[in-house]
Amino acid sequence: MSLDFALPTEVAELRAEAREVAATAVADLPVKEDSWMVGTSREFSLELAERGWIGMTWPREWGGHGRSPLERFVVVEALVSAGAPMATSWFADRQIGPTLLQFGTDEQRRRWLPEIVQGRSAWCIGMSEPDAGSDVASIRTRALECRDGSGQWRITGTKVWTSGAAEADWCYLVARTDPDAPPHAGLSEFVVDMRSAGIEVNRITDATGNEHFCEVHFDDVAVPADNLVGRPNGSFSQVMRQMEHERGGIDRLVSNRALYADAIANLGDPTPLVRQEVARLESGYLLGRQMVMREVMGQAPRGWSAITKTYCTEFEQRVAEFCVAHAGPEAMLWNRLSRGICYAPAYTIMGGTTQILRNVIAERYLGLPRD
Repeated sequence: MSLDFALPTEVAELRAEAREVAATAVADLPVKEDSWMVGTSREFSLELAERGWIGMTWPREWGGHGRSPLERFVVVEALVSAGAPMATSWFADRQIGPTLLQFGTDEQRRRWLPEIVQGRSAWCIGMSEPDAGSDVASIRTRALECRDGSGQWRITGTKVWTSGAAEADWCYLVARTDPDAPPHAGLSEFVVDMRSAGIEVNRITDATGNEHFCEVHFDDVAVPADNLVGRPNGSFSQVMRQMEHERGGIDRLVSNRALYADAIANLGDPTPLVRQEVARLESGYLLGRQMVMREVMGQAPRGWSAITKTYCTEFEQRVAEFCVAHAGPEAMLWNRLSRGICYAPAYTIMGGTTQILRNVIAERYLGLPRD
């Protein structure tokens, strides 16, 4: 019995539409890489909403569009591969919405999901800290519950590498609510209004000159009790589920696909060795895509995203190295090529470092001992 990998007609038509939209969106952009992270555009967010491409798979009862995971996959793959500026709505679409659907209250869903689907709100994620990094259990930002009957929490601490914080309307923040609990316990999650008094956002300029990373200081910031998401002191398991959404998507494979496409177009008459390199990359892309597809179709075991992200982000680094290696003297100038190789180390750092994820894979999948 043969397998048919062709897309259903309606899905193929949707992919073609997404590719046309993406081509128009990137026509005048000087940089097309890493658009889900650095490509901020309120206007494009509204266009995505108008087309029904935010919250595509969410239930209709909560403002979503009830479409299939495969439909969302082809749209996202087309947009990210081309470099469409989708960072404004991306974090909310990729993980905040699914988190609220799984752990939020009905009131929280009614409050925040509609404006996300409508492309009217931008979110950032307050997780990493200066001394915590990939170790969520080391978070020290604290939230104290007020005992004065005001129904508030007071949050104090610092978050770092908070992508998009300077433009965000809301921050989905993890804070320590029980300092006496074990490191993996005593954490809770809050939705924080970024316009609140006591919040200071400092942009961080990275090696490419981009300023999407931010350091955010919270100084006794008041947060309503209704903004606590999920179970108090139960954030760690919620964060692990949220990371499944963050690590296992196609964005972790095709961040610099546009750069690769242009590099291939400029190869001229490649030697057999170069053709062999291209074949390895094309094969690697197909392998990564199949790994992502397992996540998309719900066929992957829990925790599979650690494997997906490790493979896919290391693949993106190989793509960047290939593009620069075959560019000649042009790669010594400041352009998309040199930017791409400067940015490449970030792929295996953000969202959980490769070193941490390899430990996760070794312990949880391979059953290897800690020592």
